[in-house]
Amino acid sequence: MNLTTRQWGIVGLAVATALIHLALAFGGGGFFMVAFLLNAVGYLALVAALYFLPQFAKQRELVRWALLGFTAVTFILYFVFNWPDVWSPMGLLDKGIELALMVLLWLDR
Repeated sequence: MNLTTRQWGIVGLAVATALIHLALAFGGGGFFMVAFLLNAVGYLALVAALYFLPQFAKQRELVRWALLGFTAVTFILYFVFNWPDVWSPMGLLDKGIELALMVLLWLDR
């Protein structure tokens, strides 16, 4: 794969947020366990489709927008579900990662 530095950054940030959501999935229970697990799988599947699965080469732009939208929804839902107690260190770290991911995805047009 001939990825640019920015694209490797996108991969790294997507994997990082997926790992955080995976850790949260196995640290919790109930609805949020399933939501965190599906979120982690979503990040990994979208970043794989974006750069590593040749079947999606023709739809790369669409996949990039899907990953950007997926990240934006995840970012917003953190605040919706946790308001007003949004100051969790793990949550803020993950929101920083997601914000950086959205910026890189936007710049990678």
